[in-house]
Amino acid sequence: MVRAETKNKHSLWKTKHKSKDHDEIQVDMHEENATKLLNQPVDHDVTGSAQNYCLHCARYFINHRALTDHVKTKPHKRRMKALETDAYTLEEAERAGGMGSYVAPGKRKVETQPIVEKAEHPVLEPLTDEALAALAQEAEEEDSSLGKKRKADDTDTSPVKKQKTDEKE
Repeated sequence: MVRAETKNKHSLWKTKHKSKDHDEIQVDMHEENATKLLNQPVDHDVTGSAQNYCLHCARYFINHRALTDHVKTKPHKRRMKALETDAYTLEEAERAGGMGSYVAPGKRKVETQPIVEKAEHPVLEPLTDEALAALAQEAEEEDSSLGKKRKADDTDTSPVKKQKTDEKE
């Protein structure tokens, strides 16, 4: 007979879809950490290139619409409600164990992050006359260097080239 605890280990551990705990998210909600997380550089290894991140749920979304739809869902609202109370700390655990007087956990006001739609493709500014002149000069230099290279290739007398010219004659 199999013990009930070992029958379904997968459902007991639940590490496949593990997300951040409330205390980790409260650290992320500090001003300096929040700005870093909400303004991440483009990373193509992360869902949505790391541009659509829910700070309170610690989740990346594929596009802006998926993020705005997520903000309206029940799991997001539950997470917001849970984040209103302060995280369980070591000091609170010691007080509960008889090493100090009990202090009720504090309440905080948590608001949904401001959702700003980011441009998927940056708008290109028109080139100035100076920039156009510099690009034209670079193109001329490349053409002249390629011309010199072609002339050098024509004067090359490698044995392979000699065989090709002999075959043509």
